[in-house]
Amino acid sequence: MKKEQYACDCDVIHEDVVARVREKMPQGEAFYGLANFYKLLADNTRIRILWALSYEKMCVCDLAVLLGMTKSAISHQLKSLRLANLVKYDKKGREVYYSLSDNHVKEIFQNTFEHITKK
Repeated sequence: MKKEQYACDCDVIHEDVVARVREKMPQGEAFYGLANFYKLLADNTRIRILWALSYEKMCVCDLAVLLGMTKSAISHQLKSLRLANLVKYDKKGREVYYSLSDNHVKEIFQNTFEHITKK
């Protein structure tokens, strides 16, 4: 049985392709920000919080019951998500309701989830 090859077996450089991509490639801190974004999402609890908030705005107490965790643990994760501008909050009296920051976050999250669950 022949092995598939996943690497080029030549030394040809497609300079026009490299130049076009290089011209569009962000410089500086952009890739660090993107890497940090994905690191933040590399936590099961934060992912479950984002999933829940993609459907409904919720208070810390509701999230704690839903995920079977303490309010303190949920608040800690929400702080990380808030500092990364992925969630926002709205205070009503003693209650604080969290939601996704904007539709971009919802779309990124739902598209990614759809992609990995696609069969």
